Amino acid sequence: METKSTYQTIDEYIAQFPAEVQETLQTLRKVICETAPEATEKISYQMPTFVLHGNLVHFAAYANHIGFYPTPSGVAAFQSELTGLKTSKGAIQFPIDQPLPYELIHRIVAFRMDENVKKAESKVKRKK
Repeated sequence: METKSTYQTIDEYIAQFPAEVQETLQTLRKVICETAPEATEKISYQMPTFVLHGNLVHFAAYANHIGFYPTPSGVAAFQSELTGLKTSKGAIQFPIDQPLPYELIHRIVAFRMDENVKKAESKVKRKK
C-alpha cells in the first residue's frame, strides 16, 4: 500500500519534482510573493497555498500541467485572457511544457488580493 506524502512546507512540496518543474514552481511562487508580499504561505489540501484575509491562490504540479487555483472569481474575471487554456470553475491548467504567463498570473493574484482585502474591510465596517 502506497502512503501519500504529506507536506509541511511549500519547499518540501516543490522538492519532490524534477529540476525543470521545480524551477517553474519556484518562479510561480516568486511572482505570487512579489504580488502579494503580505500573504502567508501554507500547505492546504496538500497544495502550496497563499493566504491573505482567507485563501488567495493555490497551485500544484501534475504530470502534464501546473494547476493554478485563484477561486471561481479569479477565473471568471480573466476568462477572455484564458482562451486556449483548460479552465474549470476555480482552476486554470497551464501546460507543463510551455512557459507560464507570469504577467497574467501577477494580475490574477492582484485581483484576488484586492477582492480579499475589500471583503475583509467590509466585514470590519459591519462590526462597527
